[in-house]
Amino acid sequence: MSNHRVASRYAKSIMELSLEKGQLEEVHADFQKLTAMAKSNFELVLLLKNPIINSEKKLNVLKALFPEKTSQKMTLTFFEIISRKNREEILIDVAKEFETQYNIYKSIQVAELTTTTPINAEQRKAFMDVVKQISGMTDVQLVEKINPDIIGGFVLKINDRQLDDSLSSKLRVLKSQFIQNHYEKQY
Repeated sequence: MSNHRVASRYAKSIMELSLEKGQLEEVHADFQKLTAMAKSNFELVLLLKNPIINSEKKLNVLKALFPEKTSQKMTLTFFEIISRKNREEILIDVAKEFETQYNIYKSIQVAELTTTTPINAEQRKAFMDVVKQISGMTDVQLVEKINPDIIGGFVLKINDRQLDDSLSSKLRVLKSQFIQNHYEKQY
């Protein structure tokens, strides 16, 4: 079975259990912390995926990163179950899938906006309204990125849709139209 399917099933089970126990926000915070650690420290990802390091050592690292004082007991128990089954390599995928399922449950749409300069509050509200209209979700989490290579305009990504109104893409289209000379006879 693919890692994505397995991660999706584990994420669904921990999500349902945390909802049942009323600890959704706390478990979500733990998984966000795990995702942030994985982004900032690639060695953690390598450790979890390394088949040479035994599961007990991986579990000890996870317990050190998530002490019982600050983490949910449910999250730590979940890590122990994953460790017992020797599935630590999918833990980061489970955290990402949990975030996706959490957003669906809370009706939050994550959108990525790329512009050349930072946007103001009025523009941010306009983009959020567009995302709400397209996705049908009630809340929007806008991830803003700055990329001067797009020259001007914006690129808005919502799930698998992309609205590209940047000058660089318009110039690419214009260049391809100039390459096709309609006035020259083709033999």
